[in-house]
Amino acid sequence: MTQYSFKEAVESLVREIPSGRVMTYGQIAGLCGNASASRVVGGIAHFGDPELPWHRVVSKSGMLASGYPGGREAHKKHLESEGVVVLPSRKVNIELIIWNP
Repeated sequence: MTQYSFKEAVESLVREIPSGRVMTYGQIAGLCGNASASRVVGGIAHFGDPELPWHRVVSKSGMLASGYPGGREAHKKHLESEGVVVLPSRKVNIELIIWNP
């Protein structure tokens, strides 16, 4: 069995998030083996492969990321381009669109 680094596991999982769905930083951290590493997932998102669908990752409350390139407004536009409804509070209804692989 091949052993992946945490970063590789995170990037692999993010690559799989379907269009129009989201995952949370903590959810990704937990599924990749370290439930307390949600901030590390955020760092990987910020400095990782820019070709991955990082716009499909939100906070546990559904809040869009202020650190997203272009800020929350750019994050909002990117999600809306996939049909995701973003509330005026810059949140998504996490219960409706969360993806559980």
